[in-house]
Amino acid sequence: MMNKSPQGRTNRLTRPSVAVAAAVAVTAGVVAAAPDAKTAEPTPKLSLIAASTSVTLDSWKEDPGVYLDLGTYLTSENGAFELKVNRKSYKDPVVATQVFRNGKKTTTKALPAGLVKDFSGLPDFAQIKLTDAAGKTVLSQTEAFCPNNASGRVRPDAPANSKYPQSCPVNPFTLGSVWGVENGWASNTYAGYYSKPVQLAAGTYTAKINVTKKYRDLFGIANQTRTVKVTVRERSWEEPTPVPAGSRSAASAHQGHGGTGGHEGHEGHEGHGKAAAPSAASGHGAHAAHGAPARAEAPATRTTGAAPTFNVGHGPYPPAPPALPWALKKESLQRQSFSAAKVGDRAGQTDGSRQAPGAEPNAKRPTGKATVPDVPKPDLRSLPAYGITVSDGYEEVPGKDYLAFSANVWNAGPAKLVVDGFRSPGKELMDAYQYFYDADGKQVGYTPTGTMEWDPRPGHEHWHFTDFASYRLLKADKKESVRSGKEAFCLANTDAVDYTVKNANWHPDNTDLSTACGQENSISVREVLDVGSGDTYTQDLPGQSFDITDLPNGTYYIQVLANPENRLKETNHNNNSALRKVVLGGKKGARTVKVPAHHLVNAN
Repeated sequence: MMNKSPQGRTNRLTRPSVAVAAAVAVTAGVVAAAPDAKTAEPTPKLSLIAASTSVTLDSWKEDPGVYLDLGTYLTSENGAFELKVNRKSYKDPVVATQVFRNGKKTTTKALPAGLVKDFSGLPDFAQIKLTDAAGKTVLSQTEAFCPNNASGRVRPDAPANSKYPQSCPVNPFTLGSVWGVENGWASNTYAGYYSKPVQLAAGTYTAKINVTKKYRDLFGIANQTRTVKVTVRERSWEEPTPVPAGSRSAASAHQGHGGTGGHEGHEGHEGHGKAAAPSAASGHGAHAAHGAPARAEAPATRTTGAAPTFNVGHGPYPPAPPALPWALKKESLQRQSFSAAKVGDRAGQTDGSRQAPGAEPNAKRPTGKATVPDVPKPDLRSLPAYGITVSDGYEEVPGKDYLAFSANVWNAGPAKLVVDGFRSPGKELMDAYQYFYDADGKQVGYTPTGTMEWDPRPGHEHWHFTDFASYRLLKADKKESVRSGKEAFCLANTDAVDYTVKNANWHPDNTDLSTACGQENSISVREVLDVGSGDTYTQDLPGQSFDITDLPNGTYYIQVLANPENRLKETNHNNNSALRKVVLGGKKGARTVKVPAHHLVNAN
């Protein structure tokens, strides 16, 4: 059934489109040229810089709080700053290793044990101190830093694109990640949508920002405090957006273009899970075009995956709007005469708002004899269930209890899963085929692998590949008790589960439903699960969640089973099942669930 459930509080206003005519230009404290290769040090040189000497931040009357995007960046020169973060299993702690690349030579250095606890970034990286106009300290705190944050080049001869992923994953069952600041680039140290607002009265402040001592010592960062003047202004959502005198706002300049224009028609396709929070890439920018104020720093709940919009409609959390770097926002104000462009990735901007397009299917269905050649194949694996709650299924039926959960099937590689669906004229189902490729990327075989079906229900409206996974609630003896009715899926790379496996793709295609799943009149569809990525679905409606109304209290296991009919060819069929222990209690109509820690992962 359609996941149409209400979600937690979402942003009521969205950021407007911004004018983007060039790459991000971080202007303060920039190293002018690359070091001489003959004298270059073997390790990257990291520096904290401030893109601007002053920033203006908004506190909204309807929801007071200020988000401290102070425009400070960590730059990397003389090579890229790269960290590999992983854990061997859920019984093992998360460990971090610094990676040094010198041509074909790669060396590593283990970072101190316990430095990182999860995959969301380096904890307590930046120290921030705010004083008011009288010199009184009003705030002193540290913030975590994800090197994959909003970033941009700091010199023109730097690589045009960063090779590193966008944002840091926060799925509790992530296994491996790669963090990095590209050579000649800078990443925003602001914790973005994963930070909490601070309460500051309207007025002027002085912010002093530095990297904490343990990281300065660890990475050889100079002890340099950056000072930024901060103006906090109080605003209301009922007031018009302030426009600098003599200029034309980016939103008003774009009124004739209907907002961002990029994904407006796809809103109906984003409905696997709970209603998505508005983001700049979602088409809600049309509201900004009519002069409504936009709370640029308003956060949404954390996403589950590789980037803020990757889990639209799949995961248990609404997607966060993109966190634009301050340098880009400042540049947009300076370029008011340009038409607004939709937020997304382009040269010099990797802000995490990217919605990667779906892969194009083959022009026609395969011909010749079906073969399964001896070439690398995908390895589908399941993550333990999480986001586990008891609900009434959003039905007005007294006394009904449902166990809702989120589940993820991911691809450990070394080859991506590629499935094409082809439609015969007049038929409702597509015939599905799995493709196989050699080491050079040449297709060398195919095999029939079931069907794809069109789901016309509002919030779905896309093509589902059948029998991709199944969900079962097992009794304490691990025998089946209840089975979910959900078995057909649209595949999308919503979560970066392990980007350290062989052939992991750090920039996967089809990262959300609006680009991956086709339209009703599609003649063919290609659905891909790339190496290192997984697809999270939330099961929270009757037919998808487990009806536990009449089940006895006690211990059960949620089983997530990938490729249940073994229709897909993969390297290993013995790692397709994952179990998560739950303990049911309470009374009918008011059932409860306790979710014990899964080894070292204590997340429900």
